[in-house]
Amino acid sequence: MIETSSRLLALLSLLQTRRDWPGGALAERLDVTSRTIRRDVDRLRELGYRIDAVKGPDGGYRLAAGSELPPLLLDDEQAVAIAVALQNAPASGADIADAAERALLTVRQVMPSRLRHRIDGVRFTGANAPVRVDPAVLEAVSEHVRLHRTLRFDYGAADHDAPARHAEPHGLVARDGRWYLVAWDVERGDWRVFRLDRLVPRIPSGPSFEPRAVPTGDVETFLSARFKGSTEADRWPCIGRFELDLPVREVTLWVGDGEVEALSDRSCRVTLGSWSWTGLLASILRFDAPFRIVEPPELVSAAEAMAARLAGAHGGGAAVTTPGRT
Repeated sequence: MIETSSRLLALLSLLQTRRDWPGGALAERLDVTSRTIRRDVDRLRELGYRIDAVKGPDGGYRLAAGSELPPLLLDDEQAVAIAVALQNAPASGADIADAAERALLTVRQVMPSRLRHRIDGVRFTGANAPVRVDPAVLEAVSEHVRLHRTLRFDYGAADHDAPARHAEPHGLVARDGRWYLVAWDVERGDWRVFRLDRLVPRIPSGPSFEPRAVPTGDVETFLSARFKGSTEADRWPCIGRFELDLPVREVTLWVGDGEVEALSDRSCRVTLGSWSWTGLLASILRFDAPFRIVEPPELVSAAEAMAARLAGAHGGGAAVTTPGRT
């Protein structure tokens, strides 16, 4: 059986996860009697939590909707999670670093000494994002996504006297410290990806719209597909296989989302993807080791064309052997 203070935290967490909890279900989850649950509910009420009794055959409890919660009541794991999340806030790309720092100081002040020492021990660097997004823009665009309202906006270095662009926003995606909006571009009649740090919403909003089916199923995979140069699936347009004369341990860390299979102690088979066949050859050439093309034929043709281009580049006209060919 857990201690009273920890049990109160667990009980409060359960009450916040759904509207009604039968008393017996709470007792079973916390491994106590229904009488203990009644006493714990009374203790939470004394702390200022509005918990209503639910009438019915089983009876139960409900955390009152719209009630103002008393000061933070956190267990150790939640305290550390908040410390990490607030310190990592700059990595999100939203321009909230100062607000997050103030929030962490506020949270710290209401914690007991032992928890303050724990969160003070959580320190790290590297949370800065390459660009910053105005929180007001993030909030406004999120509201348009939620309400299915057409977004009117300026984009990039557009002239503010120019007509606004119109798009039906379907979702926001945070990726690598940047924020992206996936939307249906009304003027162009096609799906587009917009960077939020380049977007300035205009007032008033446009009309409501009926959400469309995103080509890849959801906005996150759509963005990933666009980054790979694909339009309908989250996969590289060009995929090839090579045999590379390097051991697996020297290759695995550098292939990204590719695959590596050992052939021997000194060689491996590598499967890579890229937006073009030339880009795929560049990916394997960076290993600076002998390799052979396994498939597909399009990759072999691209290698022959590259060999001819390299031969012309140094002006000597000497023959260049195509990888995988004799």
